Amino acid sequence: MRFLIFFGTLLLILTLVKIYVIRGVYQAFLSDKWMWIYAGLSISLTVIGLITMFTSYSGGLMNLTPFRNFLIGLGASIFICEFLLAGVFLVDDVLMGGEWLYGLTQKSNEAVPNPEPRRRFLKTVGLGLMSIPFGAYLYGITKGKYDFRIIEQELAFKDLPEAFDGFRILQFSDMHSGSFDTVEEVERGIALMQKQQADLILFTGDLVNSLQQEIIPYKSFLKSLQAPFGKYSVLGNHDYPSSRDLANPDSAGYKNFMAIQQHHAEVDFSLMNNTNVKIEKEDAFIRLIGVENWGSSFIKAGDFDKAIAGTGEREFNILMSHDPSHWEEKIINHPKHVHLTLSGHTHGMQMGVEVAGIKWSPVKYRYKRWAGLYEELNQYLYVNRGFGFIAFPGRVGMPPEITVFTLKKA
Repeated sequence: MRFLIFFGTLLLILTLVKIYVIRGVYQAFLSDKWMWIYAGLSISLTVIGLITMFTSYSGGLMNLTPFRNFLIGLGASIFICEFLLAGVFLVDDVLMGGEWLYGLTQKSNEAVPNPEPRRRFLKTVGLGLMSIPFGAYLYGITKGKYDFRIIEQELAFKDLPEAFDGFRILQFSDMHSGSFDTVEEVERGIALMQKQQADLILFTGDLVNSLQQEIIPYKSFLKSLQAPFGKYSVLGNHDYPSSRDLANPDSAGYKNFMAIQQHHAEVDFSLMNNTNVKIEKEDAFIRLIGVENWGSSFIKAGDFDKAIAGTGEREFNILMSHDPSHWEEKIINHPKHVHLTLSGHTHGMQMGVEVAGIKWSPVKYRYKRWAGLYEELNQYLYVNRGFGFIAFPGRVGMPPEITVFTLKKA
């Protein structure tokens, strides 16, 4: 029922925006021909994208090709750009409405300038400006979704054991393997991880969209990753079944959940479900802690108190927790000091702006901490932007990320 309400609301908004934009196109060109050409292309491509999306999705496993992903992404890109264009047209219409109201207060014998030339100019400029974000979206759904970026992050700590000065940790997150459409690109991204020669490799959840079969084509690549101090992982919200299936070991959902965990073991990642381990070097160690997913809006299987059982008072702690909301709601003010928490989950919404000191994405209105490094109470949180993608098959201004941390002794 919730999905039907959501989809119905989305369809209504989409329809109203399209009608409004088509009207604006007519006002820009004063031509029925161009209006109908635009309307035909806009509506048909959006409908094709929606049909492709729903026919590609089958119980959680997305068998996608580059062409099918392109159709889905193109339909979504058109709608997003039309939504922005509707905002430009609305500003013009509000100005026109204000001038009309002002005209009502003037004497009837005063000359009133014809507003149509300016209206046509502003709407034409708006259409021209939309070519910029539309071009960015076209890049995002073709090349951008596999434009893997290495982000180097150096962090200094006074209480880091001397033996770990210069220790390199690689983090990646949110594979969502069911969304990939090109095996070779995924192989290239994982090979790029290996080139970083990290001491420790960490994966912070969401191996699949829903079904365990999604990861099978990519298991050999993950297994090939090597690090001298090992590979560790945690689960993300997409790795879990429904709460009803989770409580029923005989259900298909529960068996799927267990198979996902088995895949972690088969690619040599040690899955940390509310537990901890010492990462030892020479005569020193740091403590790696991993929790199951804990999210403010998703499953709360993570148990930090259970995960830190057996740990000491003055240890250097790194936590893997998929959802950054866990950090702000449970970790910051916990008596246990966690030096660095590694999360993912948000993907930076796969679209945003990070340039010249500007950092913005629509996801900031849902998550306070949504991408990059944050510090509070002498504790760090890093939110990885994700390796894969889901729903929208693209990356616009928010490229897929592989993060390499270098720990330094302050």
